[in-house]
Amino acid sequence: MILDIYKDAFEYSAQDWKTLLILGVICLFSVLLLPIFLITGYNYRVINNAVHGVINGRDPLPKFDEIVNMFVDGIKVAIVQIAYVIVPAIIFLIFMFGASYAGDVAAVALMIIGCLITLVVGVLACLMNQMALCHMAYNDGELSKAFALKEIKEVIDDIGWFKCILTYLGLIIITVVISSVVTAIVGSIFTVLGMSGFLIDATLGGGILFLGMLLNVVVSMFIIGPYLSIFNARSIGLLYTMQIGNSPDVVEE
Repeated sequence: MILDIYKDAFEYSAQDWKTLLILGVICLFSVLLLPIFLITGYNYRVINNAVHGVINGRDPLPKFDEIVNMFVDGIKVAIVQIAYVIVPAIIFLIFMFGASYAGDVAAVALMIIGCLITLVVGVLACLMNQMALCHMAYNDGELSKAFALKEIKEVIDDIGWFKCILTYLGLIIITVVISSVVTAIVGSIFTVLGMSGFLIDATLGGGILFLGMLLNVVVSMFIIGPYLSIFNARSIGLLYTMQIGNSPDVVEE
């Protein structure tokens, strides 16, 4: 079933390249901060479609309309994400504070233990955060449902903690692999071309290497980044549906 989720999300995210470019343009202006809420708001729409859909259901990508509502949804998502990162952040700060007053050996031990505990709690917090967003979307965008910890825990219990963590870690691995592979391929091609260019002219070689770096940034920002953000949102939303009746419908192709 997890592979079905990944397969659906891969196909779903690639069905409209124009959407990826729009998200890329918005991402370009994210330095102004406000556009970030449009990106998180759009990903929330992806989640909302998924929690009310089925695997292989051929759902269309959300439209870029009702921008004000999308912006408000993005703010709500940011509130939820910040709230769930507070606990692991506090744990990390406590251990770092203790390490600053301990001896050399004790300080190192506290830092290692603190980092390990923060990592475990952080993964759980991220999982809870993702399920919280799904739970909010499933309950008509009611913000309080994102903090209904008992209900969210029951959702994860129904799906299975191991299955949830495995799916979430799988998403992290897929994201890192795709990003790394694409960057490596583009980088390798232009490195070879650049080195060949240096044999002709240093300026030509340097220009080719610079073009390769620029292309990597463009591809990451306008294609890979938006694609992976939609992929992750869709996957988490479909994972949430696994607790509805404990067996989501899968539309056969």
